[in-house]
Order: sequence, then C-alpha cells, then structure tokens
Amino acid sequence: MFWMVFLPLICKLSFLQIIASRDANFLNLENSVTDKIEKSFDTYIVHLSSSGGGFDNSAQSESLESRYAPFLPKNASGLNDASRIVHLYRNVFNGFAARLTAEEAKEMQQKNGLLFARPPKMEGHNNIVLDGGIFPNHPSFSDQGVPPPPAKWKGKCELNGSGCNNKLIGASNFVGGKPGPPIDEEGHGTHIASIAAGNFVENANVFGNANGTAVGMAPLAHLASYKVCASDGCAESDILAGMDAAVQDGVDVISLSIGGAFSRTFFHDVIAIGSFHAIQKGIFVSCSAGNSGPSTASVVNDAPWILTVGASSINRNIWAIAQLENGVGYFGQSAFQPKDFPTTFLPSVYPGAKGGQNAAFCASGSLNNTDVRGKIVVCDRGGEIASTEKGQTVKDAGGAGMILANLEIDGESTIAEINVVPAIHVIFSSGESIKAYINSTLTPRVSFVFEGTMIGIENSPLVASFSSRGPSLSSPGILKPDITGPGVSILAACPLSVENNTNTKSTFNILSGTSMSSPHLSGIAALIKSAHPDWSPAAIKSALMTTSDISNHYNTQPIFDERFQPADVFAIGAGHVNPTKALNPGLVYDIQPDDYIPYFCGLGYKDREIELIIQRSVKCSKINSIT
Repeated sequence: MFWMVFLPLICKLSFLQIIASRDANFLNLENSVTDKIEKSFDTYIVHLSSSGGGFDNSAQSESLESRYAPFLPKNASGLNDASRIVHLYRNVFNGFAARLTAEEAKEMQQKNGLLFARPPKMEGHNNIVLDGGIFPNHPSFSDQGVPPPPAKWKGKCELNGSGCNNKLIGASNFVGGKPGPPIDEEGHGTHIASIAAGNFVENANVFGNANGTAVGMAPLAHLASYKVCASDGCAESDILAGMDAAVQDGVDVISLSIGGAFSRTFFHDVIAIGSFHAIQKGIFVSCSAGNSGPSTASVVNDAPWILTVGASSINRNIWAIAQLENGVGYFGQSAFQPKDFPTTFLPSVYPGAKGGQNAAFCASGSLNNTDVRGKIVVCDRGGEIASTEKGQTVKDAGGAGMILANLEIDGESTIAEINVVPAIHVIFSSGESIKAYINSTLTPRVSFVFEGTMIGIENSPLVASFSSRGPSLSSPGILKPDITGPGVSILAACPLSVENNTNTKSTFNILSGTSMSSPHLSGIAALIKSAHPDWSPAAIKSALMTTSDISNHYNTQPIFDERFQPADVFAIGAGHVNPTKALNPGLVYDIQPDDYIPYFCGLGYKDREIELIIQRSVKCSKINSIT
C-alpha cells in the first residue's frame, strides 16, 4: 500500500494571482507592552554549511539543539537561548528556524559554518489565505476498504479524539507560534486532499449540479495532512518543517498547492531545496504551476526535479444563459443556480460605462453611486479582485445578479463557481456583445436561464487562462510547466456546506486553480508507484509526461488555449495527463539526483550556492558543466 502527504493552503472560493510577502509575524501578542517588544523579532531560516554540523537525520532533537546552540544569541543568563528555536530540520535542510532580531541575524552572519540567515518569504494567494489543514470527519476520508498503515509509517496524528483512521493516517500542525490541531475550517486543504486520495462518496453535488460519485485519483491510498499555513500566509520556515517531517515519516508522494509570485533561483527556493532532498529519498513531488496566466514566464515551482502542473478544463460544464430582451442569448457557466431566482427579465447595467475602472471591476464600494438595485450587473473579470468579492459588492449595492465578463486576455476560458449572488461567467466576445446591447437602449433587460450540468464538452481539455505559463525564469532551458491536469470547476470535499445544509457531512464545493490540478497528478503518481514500486521519482515523472495527450478528447484537433488556438509547450508542457497510458508507458527516462550537479554548475551557480541545495561541498572547477 502507498501513501502521500499534503501541505495544503486554504483559500477563498476562487483563484487569484499568487504573491509573496517578506513580513512574517506569527506571535500571539498578549498586551501592548509585549507587542512593542515582540514586533522586533522575526522568524529567520538559518542555513548551515555542510561543515557546520547538524545534518544528521538520526540525531535526536536535544542533540540538534546542542549543535545549533552556538549560532543562537545569548539570554540574560549568558547562555545560548534555545527557546528561540521554532523548527529543527534534519532531513531536507541543514539548519533551523529561530526568532531573531535583524541585528542578531546580522551578527550571526559573521559566525563560521553559516551560509545565510534570512526572514522567510510568505507563500500563498493575494488576500485570500485563511488557514491550513484538513477536515477529518468528511466521508471522503472514510477508511472503508483501506488496509491499516504500513509498518514503516512514522507519522503522528494531532487530531483530538478519533480523527485519524486507516485512510487519514497522520495530521500535524507546523505553523510556528500557532499551536493546535491541524483542522481545516474553510476548505482548500480538504478539497485538494480529497482530489488526490478521497474515498468513494455517492450523490456528491453542489446545489444539485455536477451530481455523481466523488472519488480521488487514488481512493485506497493512505493520506497524511500537514498544516503549514496560517491566516496571514504560509511561511517558508513552516513549509520546510512540514516537508522535513514528511520525509522523516516515510511518505511516497508529496503534493503542494502552494507557490510564490515568481520563479526564484533554486538555492533561494525552499520548496526546490526541500523537494530535492525528498527525491533523494525516492519521494515524488508534485506542485502547482501558479495562477498568474496567461502571462509569459509566470510559472513557479519550476525546479526540474519537481512535477510542475498547469490547469486544463474537463468535459463537464454547468451551463446558464444570459438572455437579452432583444432575443439574443449568451451561454456561460454558473454553479449557483437557485430555483427561486426570477425567470422574468430584469433591468441590467454595466457600471464601467460611466463609473471608471473600479466600477468596471466591481471593486468594493465602487457601486455606491450607481443605481444597481434589483438589476443584473455586468462586472469585468480581473483587477486582482476575486469574483466572489465582485459578487459581494453587487449584493451590498442591492444588485439581483451578476454577469462576469472575461477580459480579452482571458478569451474563451470560463469557470463554474459558487458566488454570493446568482452569476454567469461569459467569454470575452459574449461580454462585449452584452455591453453593446446595454449601451444601445435606454431600458436594457436581461434574464437568467439555468441549464444545469452538461457532460461531453467537445473542446476539452482547454488550457485555463489563469494557468501560469513558461518559460522558466530560473532555468529557461528546461520545459515548464511539465504537464497539465484537471483544474477547472473541480468538485471535491469541503468542510462546510456552501448551501448552508446542516443535516449532512457529505459537503462539497467547486473550485478552480492549479491548486486543484496538482493533486490530480499526485494521486496518479501514487497509483504508478503502487504498480511500479521500484521506479524513481524521475521515472514516474517520465511516465506521466511521455504518455500525455496533445489532442482533445473528442477529435484529432490539438488541445487549445484560452484563445482557441493550439496550446504551445509553455502552456501545456508535454500535454494533458493520461492516467491509463502512464501506468504502462513502455519506456521511461531516469535521472539520479547527483546528475543535477553539472546542471547547477552550467547555470553559473557558485559552489556555495550549490551547497545550499545539495547540502554538501562541490567544486564546479572540477566538474564538466551542462550548459
């Protein structure tokens, strides 16, 4: 039996551009005096050289503390203050995380054996990071038919009561300064875990749409969830601690739906560093490519030993029609289709016609001076504002519903989504026609016709407009993303009922993003590992990429991007995943972790910078570089 671990990020019900913040303060401040004192501290990642001691995964915590003590500042008693330590790393990183002032970190830089000490960046999503963890009582994590954990499993369960079972075999919290059980209170962590390894749940739907049996890619796989995100983001120090524990616990697959704003040099990227040591232990690592598409060179998590996953659509849409009173209708998507919504024509307005850009994007407060009460409001997609936030603005101003209109850059890519008001997401050309109609008459009126779920969409998969694109800024010679997987309008487990139904635990939500596509590949990788237990992470990655599809599911046409143009390699990588073919690829290409060292030298990395990644000294002057 195989198992995997998830380092989830909890976010609101939409995808947004990923950003990074350098400021991290995870302290619970008890009073104003403590507040003034503690704000001078930050959590620093301290990376030691291979000669600095400490990188011994057999060492006990007490031994590591004693090794790292000389690098710590002294307390009032003149002793090195071990209470400053937040995390001790033993598997994927040679060093520790500690609470330091900027002055203490600067002084530490002078000590022999230290490579760097810096505050961790924050990984996550713009203004939408809520929490991390998992909701253990969801039926997707039932252990029916799942055997007991293997003898080699070393993880722990920090859930109160009987939260863990043969399916969910581990759950831990690694958020520095915020103890407590690793419970998911909003949805994203639970969602991605069930995509990869959720058990069978019948009659899964949202408002009756997309009804069927929900099941993850590897329904009989064991699952462990590590909470690494707090309400203000996901600190690199905590991500690293979660990865370190996952390697120690003996997982087979690590799935991360976390990412920064841009590609980084690999020796500055903790996910790249942590995953490099994971693959050395035979652990496959899958990461989301980012949600900053279709901008060129926006892909993240782009180290070549990571499977970097973009997002494509599936062959199911949840249709609705924006019917104009002039007799013309435009198809779009909507997952919120209330039966009590008026079937009559309602007045319609496009605030952007006279209200400026904020009103066009339906930014918060932008409709206060526009009469939208009881009307269908057209809002432009984008502006770094989530569609649910646009819907809330419409609702607060008294609007009856919303038409979300693509910008030209988003083209033909739409999603079905739960919003706070009935909303239809339409393609760019449809949005332009609807705006032209509104501008053409003094009394524009629109009605919503809800069509429900349709299976068999011919132009699928379609690369989502939000899916980040290559080439990789860190290594332009390596194709990224590697592959695409289902990431548009994905129905999966949710800890809360989006329908406010308190009479069931079988609660689901529909979300979109590369956060959803990555766990699809993680689950498939677990199936391949089960079928071929002797395969390396590189061999599994090879099997996935070399068998991927480059034609759509219904004809010989190539897979399209959001422009309805053939998707190029920087949008789709090798292609769209084909799980059946990947199980028996016929031929796999393998590579050993040490084979990357000449590649690092070819990138122009200094010996000291390479040591940050591989945790041992190298001399590029003695190596034939790959250029």
